[in-house]
Amino acid sequence: MSGSPPPSGGFVRHVGLFQATAINMSQMCGIGPFVTIPLMVVAFGGPQAVVGFIAGAVLALADGLIWAELGASMPGSGGSYVYLRQAFQYRTGRLMPFLFVWTAMLFIPLIMSTGVVGFVQYLGYLVPDLGQTGGDLVGLAVIALVVLLLWRGIEHIAKITAVMWAVMIAAVSLVIVAAATHFSADLAFSYPEGAFSLTDSTFWVGFAGGLTIGIYDYLGYNTTAYMGAEIKDPGRTIPRSVVLSIIGIMAIYLLLQIGSLGVLDWHRMLDPKDIASTSVASAVLEETWGKGAAQVVTVLILVTAFASVFAGLLGGSRVPYDAARDRVFFRPYAKLHAKHRFPVLGLATMGAVTAVGFLIGRHTDLVTLIQLLTTVMVLVQALAQILALSVLRRRQPGLRRPHRMWLYPLPSLIALVGWLVIYGFADRNAPGRHPIEWSLAWLALGGVAFLVWAKTEKVWPFGPRHISEEYLSDAVTEQAEPIGGTTVG
Repeated sequence: MSGSPPPSGGFVRHVGLFQATAINMSQMCGIGPFVTIPLMVVAFGGPQAVVGFIAGAVLALADGLIWAELGASMPGSGGSYVYLRQAFQYRTGRLMPFLFVWTAMLFIPLIMSTGVVGFVQYLGYLVPDLGQTGGDLVGLAVIALVVLLLWRGIEHIAKITAVMWAVMIAAVSLVIVAAATHFSADLAFSYPEGAFSLTDSTFWVGFAGGLTIGIYDYLGYNTTAYMGAEIKDPGRTIPRSVVLSIIGIMAIYLLLQIGSLGVLDWHRMLDPKDIASTSVASAVLEETWGKGAAQVVTVLILVTAFASVFAGLLGGSRVPYDAARDRVFFRPYAKLHAKHRFPVLGLATMGAVTAVGFLIGRHTDLVTLIQLLTTVMVLVQALAQILALSVLRRRQPGLRRPHRMWLYPLPSLIALVGWLVIYGFADRNAPGRHPIEWSLAWLALGGVAFLVWAKTEKVWPFGPRHISEEYLSDAVTEQAEPIGGTTVG
């Protein structure tokens, strides 16, 4: 299997375990923790904000085990599109995969746009007089550069990603080490009165907001699942890259969060005029090693932010390709570049939507953007995929599953509760922005688009359902082998 072209689509399997894990971690870390540590403190009202990162890690690991089983079993380009297409084709035809691609074309580039917003935010530390217009122009230029770099073959991209991953590790390591050299337990653990009052509704509203920010920070653990057709030995590489990247990023986030709170008074993060509320890592370095060190590490953070946008658009641009090739999305998205074999229109479209999302984020606020993208994602990806795992176990028991979910169905239930908490509290954590209403409106618009498309293509509900179980044809060759190398039931 390794190195051979996949049976459909023309992609080449060039990405191994190290590169796959690097792609996930680059997308997961990026600018996330460097801009959301203050947001987490605001949500919880104190240094107990570390609870948000822990809760986010639990949800990410539970949801990641869903991705691990599905990605290993059906390693095609497009990730969730493939899984939803296989699971829901029996009753609703192509509705669910169509709606997923419809929503993914929005929420994936919105995630990338937050990375560009963070990039410009940290650039403001180095260039204080950048201004609103200057920041907008820089952000748009960054997006254009990312698209230009992705306009090439996957074998070159994998090498670029590995280099960016190394820079990301250097950036977070320097911040962690700097914080450790000047760490104060009195600062890090000075909880306000009632910080953990479980009977207070304020705690739970803050917890839901913190969980949303936390899972946003972990998003990206599924990037390699979107690239399933380009992964070497995907039955083992995809599950391992998912779990390893979550564990690695969890350790990094906790060290960053606790370390930053051990150097900076958390009250500073509540003040929008304080550098600690906008460029917390730079503030940590300035407080510990001085202005020069802070400037150097800020440059590394900018590279890290760039790497996350790079990795996200790399994986996301593959989503509409597989759908279009199967005639479940607009047909022009099925075309690959003649020489470099990447989806041209998918990359161009997501780059454009990222630019629009960036401008929206710059002129509203980052929390609103996170709430909007999360609610759009929950309904058609997170919740639907939890159901898809159980449906496929029942509908396709003969499907080859190189990795099976540990302790099934407990992780699915944990993920279900977590996603419902995030969705249910979205409006309260973004007052006046109505993220739930916007997500439902986008989904309804997608339903209308599906009906128009289905009428044109003469498929269900205006024609027959087409049942395709192509992954069952490969179910006879490999034994189940989980991440650790022993069979997991």
